[in-house]
Amino acid sequence: MTNDAPADRPTSFPDEPHQPRPGLTTLMRTKPDHGEESYVGKGLLTDKVALITGGDSGIGRAVAIAYAREGADVAISYLEAEQVDAEETRAWVEKAGRRCLLLPGDIRDRDHCAQLVERTVGDLGALDILVNNAAAQTINQGIETIDDDDMQGAFAANVFAMIRLAKAARPHLKPGSAIVNTTSEQAKVATESMVVYAATKGAISSLTVGLSNLLAADGIRVNAVAPGPIWTPIQPIAKSPEELETLGHDTPLGRAGQPAELAPAYVLLASAEGSYMSGNVVAVTGGVPVS
Repeated sequence: MTNDAPADRPTSFPDEPHQPRPGLTTLMRTKPDHGEESYVGKGLLTDKVALITGGDSGIGRAVAIAYAREGADVAISYLEAEQVDAEETRAWVEKAGRRCLLLPGDIRDRDHCAQLVERTVGDLGALDILVNNAAAQTINQGIETIDDDDMQGAFAANVFAMIRLAKAARPHLKPGSAIVNTTSEQAKVATESMVVYAATKGAISSLTVGLSNLLAADGIRVNAVAPGPIWTPIQPIAKSPEELETLGHDTPLGRAGQPAELAPAYVLLASAEGSYMSGNVVAVTGGVPVS
């Protein structure tokens, strides 16, 4: 296996303490790289406004930092329990000279989805980019361990909220606007311990294609990014210490990815650089195929 990780990016995560849901970056022993010291913008999103769900940490934080450095103002949604992480993300966005609107709440609440869009447009003046990134991950042992409430909550957060947010955002999106969804390699890999999560991610991949067809005539592009094993707070929630030590070692690149390595894909799909891309699922998986 190859290993192209920069020297300052860890490839193993020993002694990482377990976290309860929803998980916090501030509690992680080994901190993820969100591009804080590395991402350099090129003005690709100058004066755009983006709403990013799950923007407090992980991939969402990396996208928020990248978008700000590309010239966009950013609104981020997150659970109230994640406030400390959200404040840190805001600090990085504001350091880039852009505005950052914090919007705590639960996207499983249908009214909250509409309020997210209303607050973004009301406070930041527009909405050009919707990044549906927040997700609930459920773990099962056998099929008999699948909890019905967890299953309904996962679909509410991962799928229903995306549809509601796209519906609420549509009146504000103009030709050239973009929706970027976060799916997962699990949509194709479907690990046996992640049956419900994989099902939601498969639905997101199909939803991305459907929305792209539905909105193409309006000049609105819809794409998705499919991450592989990425070092975010979701990992110490779902995996044992033994699993964390070898996270990503079974990928062709032989390591887990960092949130910073996802951000360029989200920038491409939101900017004019991706103007002829719609209905795509872009794999950032360390070499694991998703098609």
